[in-house]
Amino acid sequence: MPFEAMLRELEEKRAKALAMGGPEKLAKRASEGLLNARERLDFLLDEGTFAEMGLHAVSARPEMRHKTPADGKVMGFGKIDGREAGVVSNDFTVVGASSALTNSKKLRYMKHVTAKRGIPLVFLGESAGARMPDRMGSSGRAISGGSDGAEFLRLRKSPWVSALLGPCYGSSAWYACASDFVVMRKGATMSVASSRVTSMAIGQETDAETLGGSKMLSELSGLVDLVVNTDQEALAAVRRFLSYLPGHCNEAPPVQPVPAGSDEAARKVLELFPEARSAVYDMRKIVACLADRDSVFEIKARYGRTAMTALARLGGRSVGIVANNPMYKGGALDADACSKITDFLVLCDSFNIPIIFLVDVPGFLIGLEGEKRGLAAKIINWMHALPLITVPKITVIVRKSYGKAYPNMGGGLNSDVVACWPTADLGFMDPKVGVNVLHGLKEQDDPERFRELAGDIARDSSG
Repeated sequence: MPFEAMLRELEEKRAKALAMGGPEKLAKRASEGLLNARERLDFLLDEGTFAEMGLHAVSARPEMRHKTPADGKVMGFGKIDGREAGVVSNDFTVVGASSALTNSKKLRYMKHVTAKRGIPLVFLGESAGARMPDRMGSSGRAISGGSDGAEFLRLRKSPWVSALLGPCYGSSAWYACASDFVVMRKGATMSVASSRVTSMAIGQETDAETLGGSKMLSELSGLVDLVVNTDQEALAAVRRFLSYLPGHCNEAPPVQPVPAGSDEAARKVLELFPEARSAVYDMRKIVACLADRDSVFEIKARYGRTAMTALARLGGRSVGIVANNPMYKGGALDADACSKITDFLVLCDSFNIPIIFLVDVPGFLIGLEGEKRGLAAKIINWMHALPLITVPKITVIVRKSYGKAYPNMGGGLNSDVVACWPTADLGFMDPKVGVNVLHGLKEQDDPERFRELAGDIARDSSG
């Protein structure tokens, strides 16, 4: 057979690349309930659609070539729900999927092609960071210095999505922070450097979970949008997120069939809304009633909880929902909620998703903590974003819309349409607070007069 020796050598190279870090390491992952880099691709992509790029790549260092199949990063193109996507799956069984010269070239190629073709790019993160000694000394600095100066520039021409599925340092952290959506499996971690390196640097012991575990990233820093329990759930979340978005910024989001029974919940929405002005309720239940059935996909649910940001569908079409939630701090907007909303507005505007504001806001959560967190700057940053948005914006004032939060939540000219429920209250502040501010009267001083003045203010501010 012609070329028999050459073809046999090619097949041997292919088998070695597909073997990844070897049977022992793969078996250990399986025993821990973790998918390996290639199994993750099988789960994420439509069956039979993956075309790998750089299968035969190995380390640029001769002494490392025999133990670096695919140079620790499996990359290529496939389809997710019938639509094309690029994907980078870090293989932690190969020198910790550490970043080095060869796999960095592969990564640059993936970014270039996905941007040029206008398709999403998915990062399946699990990385030990930079590979040593590749990045040390003058030669290592030359490699780093030769990278694209715009490596982490996000023009948002096509979506980037990251899944944190293990220890994520170096490139796994950088690309997660540049992504439009980040999902994290419990037990995974992400930080600038490992806890070991960090402990040595600061002279203080710390552990990986404290430094960059799911609680830190989803509740305190807000760098993670969703936390799940397994690799499979994380990959399913990636697929679901992308289902709301177009492949690139110059097309409309996909339209889905409207699930049967979607109208039935909307008819019951007032059963979830209290008549008493001071009673709290869960805005998430209101949103679930208004959207197509089972279509609400909340973003950053654990962060900035006084506000809700979610992708959903109305009539089968993607929308972004920004809503106040009185269940938390009465719905008063704090610094985290402001940052969360601004980021979400950018996401929606980048990918042609109309925005709906559902308003029940008493204002901003003023106080010392807010000032420490730079609340004023976050408020104005949000305000700067609103007039730059090009997608349609609709504001529905459900109950109160007080003070400076009125324009921030799409009031006035900040939306194309402003609608009011019969329960809408457009005052500057709560009527009872207004009586004290305007008339210097406390309720215990003259209850009857206090109620009369509060009623006057309430009538003046009614929608």
